[in-house]
Amino acid sequence: MLDVSRYPSPEAEGTTAVYAIGDLHGRFDLMEAMEGAIRADIVARRPAAPLICYLGDYIDRGPSSAEIIDRFATGFDDGVPRVYLRGNHEEQLLDFLDNPVDRGPSWTQYGGREALLSYGVSLPARPDAAAWLTARDALDAALPATHRRFLNELRLAFVWRDYVFVHAGLDPARPVTDQSPRDLVWIREPFSSSSTDWGYRVVHGHVIVDRPVFRPNRIGIDTGAYYSGRLTCVAIDDTGTRIIEVREA
Repeated sequence: MLDVSRYPSPEAEGTTAVYAIGDLHGRFDLMEAMEGAIRADIVARRPAAPLICYLGDYIDRGPSSAEIIDRFATGFDDGVPRVYLRGNHEEQLLDFLDNPVDRGPSWTQYGGREALLSYGVSLPARPDAAAWLTARDALDAALPATHRRFLNELRLAFVWRDYVFVHAGLDPARPVTDQSPRDLVWIREPFSSSSTDWGYRVVHGHVIVDRPVFRPNRIGIDTGAYYSGRLTCVAIDDTGTRIIEVREA
């Protein structure tokens, strides 16, 4: 089974329902709408001990990366515990801070430009090393300590009952007890087409789908919120699985 000592999930004990939310990508509006939808579901169904798990990719592409991170870093006061997983886009931001010259071009090509703008940092006008260093220094100065701590403390996996929640997936070529941290955040194939039974059902985002994917070994819920205007959550409890979806106004 998954080595929970590497990925401790203390919140899992006693939890009776998990609400897992797919990739936000800067859509603060949809995040707020989903929080409201989950609150209503909790009131209606009254689970004894609900938990909300965000599956990563909070930033990039959409307009409100900084706003989302600020909300998460500030926390919620509704008494519902939350688990925040690391997505590949959060990893790219941290890599950019460490190595802007090498990481800047690829990160900004795939949504980092919008994240920089949300922190008041302009994309370099010229693609040379000095410009990328200047952009990194500007982001470093604009990034509050609470945001940096939140990003650095993001977890790779959450284990609850016979489910494992990750951003991207698992490598079918490796046993569940020996997964690469990079694969948990980045893998696409051969995970997406695999029928491997890991002993857990994997709940993930990362790969955009038109509709949530339900297979015996995995549930995929990234419905491309940043461009589709649809954010998806899968609710899991003793009655089974349900989809909660919100759409842009």
